[in-house]
Amino acid sequence: MNEQYIGHPDQYYGVEEHRLVGGRKDGMRIFEVRNGKGLSFTVSADRGADITRLAFMGWNFGFFSPCGYVSPQYYDQARSGFPKSFTAGFMTTCGLASVGGPCYSETGELLPFHGTVSNTPAEQVYYTEDDELSLHAVLRDAQIFGHKLSMNRRISCSLVENVISITDTVKNVGDKVSPLMILYHINAGYPLLDENSVVYIPTEQVTAYNQHAQDGIDRWGKTSAPQKGTEEQCYFHKITGKGAAGLFQPSFGKGMVIEFDSRELDCFTQWKMMGYADYAMGFEPGNCYPTGTEEMKRKKLMKWISPGETKQFHLSLKMVDGVEDWNRLTGSV
Repeated sequence: MNEQYIGHPDQYYGVEEHRLVGGRKDGMRIFEVRNGKGLSFTVSADRGADITRLAFMGWNFGFFSPCGYVSPQYYDQARSGFPKSFTAGFMTTCGLASVGGPCYSETGELLPFHGTVSNTPAEQVYYTEDDELSLHAVLRDAQIFGHKLSMNRRISCSLVENVISITDTVKNVGDKVSPLMILYHINAGYPLLDENSVVYIPTEQVTAYNQHAQDGIDRWGKTSAPQKGTEEQCYFHKITGKGAAGLFQPSFGKGMVIEFDSRELDCFTQWKMMGYADYAMGFEPGNCYPTGTEEMKRKKLMKWISPGETKQFHLSLKMVDGVEDWNRLTGSV
């Protein structure tokens, strides 16, 4: 960057902290990040330090559910409470001790729908600026007589290219072996998503979650215009080696590619919701599927973390600018 052209870095790039005002979002801390190359996104410090909004070259990429921003003080762990505060946003982290439907652990601990980390306010939140913008946060997913996990999150944004890197380090700070389930619920929305969008999931095998999804399995990679009365469909994909998935919008030539290590995140879920006003496509790398703890145990896919042990998870979000860039990142002809 030619510093002689600008008076202050905030003119061109940077991180700004704000607080939301009004309604159920009142008081929430958010961090607005701009890299000066067309990429901007919002990190919600009070909702798991997740990425709620993301835009590239002025085009919105994410999905907001009808409830919008909801402060964690309104979170209800009851079976029917989750959708009332599920902002979705560009990325919601599910976990850390459970993902999927609500259930009880072997010790009688209530494990709510998709866990609690996304409704947990972050601690020790700060950001640094050098050759990249990095936001740091600590999440504590723990309770007395229950699991005790902590997660250090770092979200870094390059100032040279339009790439976001996420590194999560989870540690078992308790004295008992604990389940470790994490799933990155990345939600594409309009206008990146519409009936013309191109879906990229290099799957080796695709399995439908239920009969409704099975009925549409031949169109798992196709989108449609929003339809009234449409039900969601979930598909489980087998991806090995270097994991990747993405979405491209040919009408304005922009898109994104998610890259991950399938040894860390060996389960990939696609959430397809073509409903009226609930219009989204979820790309969900995780170390589990969102089918609950009992199903993961039954299929011997359950992951565990020992006392004092740490495990890391990495994601890379690459913005796509033009069809040639899309073809390069996806290996398309």
